[in-house]
Parts: sequence; C-alpha cells; structure tokens
Amino acid sequence: MSDTRSHSTDVVIEKAILIGLSHLKQPLEKTKEYLQELDFLARTAGLEVMKAFTQKLDRPDPKTFIGKGKLEEIELYLKDSGIKVAIFDDDLSPSQLKNLEKALQIKIYDRSLLILDIFSLRAKTVQSRTQVELARLQYLLPRLTRMWTHLERQRGGTGTRGGAGEKEIETDRRIVRDQIAFLKEKLKKIDRQSDTQRKSREGIVRVALVGYTNVGKSTIMRLVSKSDVFAENKLFATVDSTVRKVVLDGIPFLLTDTVGFIRKLPHSLIESFKSTLDEVREADLLLHVIDVSHPSHEDHIRVVEDTLAEIQASDKQVICIFNKIDALAQDSENDSYLTLDDIQQNYRIKNTAPIVFLSATEKMNLDQLRALLSVEVAKIHYRIYPNYTV
Repeated sequence: MSDTRSHSTDVVIEKAILIGLSHLKQPLEKTKEYLQELDFLARTAGLEVMKAFTQKLDRPDPKTFIGKGKLEEIELYLKDSGIKVAIFDDDLSPSQLKNLEKALQIKIYDRSLLILDIFSLRAKTVQSRTQVELARLQYLLPRLTRMWTHLERQRGGTGTRGGAGEKEIETDRRIVRDQIAFLKEKLKKIDRQSDTQRKSREGIVRVALVGYTNVGKSTIMRLVSKSDVFAENKLFATVDSTVRKVVLDGIPFLLTDTVGFIRKLPHSLIESFKSTLDEVREADLLLHVIDVSHPSHEDHIRVVEDTLAEIQASDKQVICIFNKIDALAQDSENDSYLTLDDIQQNYRIKNTAPIVFLSATEKMNLDQLRALLSVEVAKIHYRIYPNYTV
C-alpha cells in the first residue's frame, strides 16, 4: 500500500472503508461474513476500518462494480472524512479500478491486492519475497493504465500529453514483462536449490501442517517441535515454510509449517507459491488444522481441500486436528448449540481420517495429538524402512 504507512502491522496510519456485493451467486449473509474476514485482513495490513458497505445486485456493474446509487452514497460518506482507502471484497477489472478511483478520488484496492500487500509485509526469505513480487507484477500488468495514471496524479503531472503517456505505458508493460520473465528464471534456480535440499532429507518421514489461515498451525508447530516458531493472531503470520526435526518414541520425522489458505486467494499467489507448496505435495502425512470454534469452519475445510486438489496433493494421508475447542460457545439456552461431544460424534461419523480435538493455546489434549502422530508416523516409517529398529 502507500509508502507512508509503517511496515509495522501494529501502527495504524490510514483509514479505510470496505465494500462488498451480494448477488445471485452470493447471498447477503455470506457477503457480510466475507466482509468480516476482509476487516481482519485490513487490520492485519495496518489499516483502521471505519465502515463496511454492502449492496445487493443481480450481478456486478461492469463499469463500477457497485450501482450508481451506492457509489453516490459512498462519495457522500467519504466527503471530508479523511479516509484514504476503499477495499472491495472481490477482484476488480482494470476499467472498474480506473472508474472507481476517478469517482471516489481515493486509493482503490481489491481483495487480491490487499492480500498481496500483506504477503509483501510478511515475506522474509529470498524465495518468498521473489514469489510475492512475481505475483504482484502479474496482478499489475493488465492494470498498468490505471496504475500509471494514478502515479502521474501523485507526482502532480509531468506536462506530458496523452500520446507520450501511452508510449510510457507501453514501456512500462515491456519492463514489467521483462521483470516477470527474470523473476520466473530466478524462481527456477531457487526451486532447484530447494529440490536439492528436499532430496537431502530423503530417508526421513515428512509431515506438513496445512489449514486455513489463523487456525493455530504455528502454535501447534511450536508445541510439537518444542521450538521458537513465530505465531501471531493475525492472518498470514506464516508466509515462509518452516521445517523442524522432531523425534517421537524414537522415530524421527520432519515437520513443516506452511502458508495458510484463504477464500478468494489470488490465483497468481497460488501459482507463485507452488514451489513453496512442494513441501505439501511431497509430504508423507498432512496435519489438517481446523479452527472448530469458527462458525464457518466447514467452509474453511472445503477451501483447504480445494486448494490441496489444485496443487495435486489431495491424495495424501491426513490427520484432522480440530483446534480451539476452548473457544467453543457455551450457550446452553440456544437450541442450535452443539456441545463438543456433538461435534466430535458428527465428525467421527463423517471422517475416515484420524481425528484429534485439542486447544493448542491451553495445551489441552496435546498428548493425544503426540500419541496419534507417533503411531501414524511409525506406520509410514516402517512401511518405508521395514528393517529399521529403534
């Protein structure tokens, strides 16, 4: 986002509004739920959300995404508000971005650009920074006309005429395409190095943590591996893969924490991070961590399963870890309330994979996880190395 904003995600400088659209394929209730997640994303990026707007249309307006009346309502709200950013919960076309910026006279971001911004803040290694930059440029390329005009206005204009501007845009497109090609080649080299590192780990069982973002994967990683893995109550606290060696009951294995998945994850990010997600594809066992306290956890499960299918890792052996049982609502007067016993019975009927229910923050049932993990890792280990003895 703006260079004036601190890279510390705890410092809020800019104020923002959120905008979501309810349409034939997305009911209003689901739109409001997505906006709650978008609010969390915005706060993770260091923004203060002032208001969320929703509108119901049969389909997005091709020119401005939202209707004329809603656009005028937002214009009136923004007047003298000091708000600098509007964030739309869906991807916007280049023309929609251009028209909205012209109408509202503030910076316009869609969900993909916001997620890219967060990834830019979180990426630490050369590989992840390269992946994020590649995804950012792939997002930027079809939108260069709007971006270039925006930059011109920030500079106060340069006195150039339209023809010169068009030539400048073509030059920018060529530069961006060259940079994309360069970054792809750079990633190929990094991937070869990563392949070498992964081959050096052959001969040991590999386990990978997967799940929706902010479900507690890094906390579980830290507790199981007894290491100082970074964990934070923010979306995408983990962007870089982290690998730790763990030994349970004399059997060693490698445990990897990976980037969290999310609804409407930019396709360019999935493409760019496929090399990092090789850790998932090449794992012998996946630990699918689920925030069972979240009202949309079943939707989150589907997102993870769909993403695993997209990266060709849906055939892996899985342990389902239902985390945050301490945060389940205890509203006994609500007829729709399900107890932990109800939820456990429900998922044990539906699931064929091994299941454990726990609270990582409260360290509840961690022994059950370690025992189950030890058994499953040992099965894989002895299948690979039948003559191995502890």
